[in-house]
Amino acid sequence: MSAKREARSRAWNLKQAKDPYVSAARAQGFRSRAVFKLEQLDKRDRLFRKGMNVIDLGAAPGSWSQYAVSKVGSTGRVIALDRLEMASIAGVSFIHGDFLESAAIEAIRSICGETQFDLVISDMAPNLSGIKDVDQAAMSELVATAAVFSQELLHEKGVFVAKFFEGVEAKHLISDLTKRFKSCRVRKPQASRAESAEVYVIARNPI
Repeated sequence: MSAKREARSRAWNLKQAKDPYVSAARAQGFRSRAVFKLEQLDKRDRLFRKGMNVIDLGAAPGSWSQYAVSKVGSTGRVIALDRLEMASIAGVSFIHGDFLESAAIEAIRSICGETQFDLVISDMAPNLSGIKDVDQAAMSELVATAAVFSQELLHEKGVFVAKFFEGVEAKHLISDLTKRFKSCRVRKPQASRAESAEVYVIARNPI
């Protein structure tokens, strides 16, 4: 490992050690600090209720699925989808696959038939290059594609929640989403680090 990479690794480890959300996630048995972003979005926008059908895109390592299944209860359903393997979570159906492939919807249908979903959540990000404009464009394309995927599965009052990056490309993304959903709101939960460009869109009622 180069000296520069080693220094970055040490800085990241130090940041993690000092992060109260990292400590809280470990204490509460969640797989990552990202769970608190979803919790804060939920408290503000009332995303979850008992009995909901939910899809978690890019679910690994699984903290969002953990939170979702705790909110929908035994009468609800959570399907987690990721190209990466994910350790099992009680009450969550995991599909090892890529939502960009048609086989993903086929796999979902094999589990729940023609059920329409209430909520699609996504904390996905593309492989990052470190070049701001390139990463923003890749992220916006990923979210736009996830929105199309969600439209196919959500009912008319369904909700799509996704992470994206602020910047020039974001304006085009939100413009696209407003053509696909009747309502779009942008949120930055407190658990998102201040220096991060990540924000979340809450898009309701697919058109």
